[in-house]
Order: sequence, then C-alpha cells, then structure tokens
Amino acid sequence: MTTNERELTEPVDLCTRDGRRLNPAARGWASRPLVRANLVGGWGRTKRWDYHALLSHEVAVSLVYADVDYLGIVGVWWAHLPTGRSGGREVSVPLARGIDLPDRYGTAPLAFRHHHLGVEVVDDADGTHLSARWRERDGRIARLEATMAWPPGHGTVDVVIPWSDRRFQYTSKHQARPATATLVVGDDRFELGRDDQDAWGVLDVGRGRWPYRTRWNWGGGAGRAHDGRVVGLQVGGKWTEGTGATENATIVDGQVTKLGEELTWEYDWQRPMEPWTVRSADGALAVTLTPRFDRHARTEALVLGTEVHQVFGTWTGHVPGPDGDRLEVTELVGFAEESRSRW
Repeated sequence: MTTNERELTEPVDLCTRDGRRLNPAARGWASRPLVRANLVGGWGRTKRWDYHALLSHEVAVSLVYADVDYLGIVGVWWAHLPTGRSGGREVSVPLARGIDLPDRYGTAPLAFRHHHLGVEVVDDADGTHLSARWRERDGRIARLEATMAWPPGHGTVDVVIPWSDRRFQYTSKHQARPATATLVVGDDRFELGRDDQDAWGVLDVGRGRWPYRTRWNWGGGAGRAHDGRVVGLQVGGKWTEGTGATENATIVDGQVTKLGEELTWEYDWQRPMEPWTVRSADGALAVTLTPRFDRHARTEALVLGTEVHQVFGTWTGHVPGPDGDRLEVTELVGFAEESRSRW
C-alpha cells in the first residue's frame, strides 16, 4: 500500500499541550530528529527506549535502556557470528525506578548501576559513546567501549506512527553510523571497526503509547554498494499497517530516500534461519538477508509476554538511491526480526 507522508521540517511536540493526546502537527516523517516526546500520564501504556547496536561481519552487540512504565530493562548482549557464541547481561527494574530517558534523544546521559551491570551512554559532538561493565552468567567479567560517529548531514528516519489520538509512537531510526568498539569477555577480546574493517552503529529511539498486543518487523543493515557508496537500509512492517505511515528508507552517503509504501516481508517464523526477503511493490527495493545467527527470546509472566526472532547476517539485492538510481548491494551486514508482544 502506498502512503502519502508529510515531511516535517521544523521542531514539533509529539503530544498536545497536556501531554496526553497526539499532536496532529507531529504526523509525518523527517530526516533528522525534530520531535520532542512530551509524554505526560498514560501510565501502563507509555513506552520509552533507546536501543543501540553495533554490527560487523564477525560480532553483533546491542545495548538496551528502556522504561515501559511498570518495568525498566537495561541490558547488554553480544554474539560472535562465526562460532555462535553469545552472552551478555540484562537487569529488570520494577516500576522502572531510576530509568530516565529524555524527551529529546541525546540531550541527557543515560546511566545505570547494578552489582551485575553498569551502563553509561553519552552523546557529544563526536557521536554516541557507549560504556558497559558486567558479569556474564558463567562469572566472566566483560566490558564494552564503543563510539558511534554521527557525521554532519548523516540523515535519520524519524516517523510518527498514529494508531489513534491516544495510541501513537515516535521512532527515530539511525542506520550506517560508522562505529568503533572494543568488546572484552573474560580472556576474549574483539575489535570492531578497526584495521580497515567496517563496523556500523544502529539506533532505535522509541517514545510513545502502545496498544496491549503488538507485532512488528524491523530490519536494517549497512555496507558499501558496488560503486563504493555507503548504503544504510531501514525497513519495517506489521505495526505500521493501516496508519498511513511507514519507517522504510535507504540512506546513501548519509542522504535519506523515504519509501512511501508498506513493504512485503517473506520468511518463515518456524524456520528463522532460512532467508528473509523484503521487497517493494514497484521492485525498486528487493533484498534478501541470509541469517548466520538467530537471537530467539521468549518471556511469559502472567498477563505479559513477548517472543522475538532476531536474525543476524548479510543482505544482498538492490535498493533505490537518492536520484532514483538502482544500487546493487552485496553482503550488507545487518539483521531482521519479528516481535510478538503482550505488554
């Protein structure tokens, strides 16, 4: 389905003055963060999170800092793709006490201290700096030091998804941000984005009010096209259907090309290690991810539950460029997921 999405060009509040309803002026998309998430009230339905990820052909790392009203979640996860080894640590905080996220991403540091996990996220003129220390479940001590650069003019995919005037989501998706990182787990040390090996940063900023039952697809990737240009891929689905808005775009050398339509996703939930294909109706975008690792998580707790397949691998196919040209891509490092939640 084709959408007709208005481009936002000036700063705007997500909510009306009382912080409880969607501001009609916030409907649309932007290629830079312009929305202030002035959420007030709505306890139990309000969700705020910053999800950072680092991707290379050998290692995937993620750091989540989330407040879903009745629960706070802070965690670090990693996987070594060639061997399938993985680990990390996650801490849940009842009622999200001490988990604070700003109305505007990057305007305040994020910090968390626990005897099993410490996290700090700071933004400055150089980009985003991630620091974490934790104890693995097997007792090994681990640490992460990373920087996700944000080059001048590098665009983002910012969208307000309106289910209704009381249920809505602001998302800011960042893809293909150049990254460097050091991950140490016990005696193992992994370097990302060094020695002429590319690594890329991903960011998902979420602020909004959600329905109880949700399903979504999300995928992303980064690398270089056959002509040498840096390509970022940002695709989504399911959760945006029927809203007249999507989060689909490509980012080529930092320039965002918005895709105003719902994309077709083809994959098998029961066999997540088989290929995942995403395509547009006009054929301008057609990419397939070949998975190398499936991060499968399932949680059930009374009225709450979630299950996710998030697969990591490489994308191959073609995407539209900023001038309507067709870019052939091979082995963009990336991921794809389906999430099913009652929250």
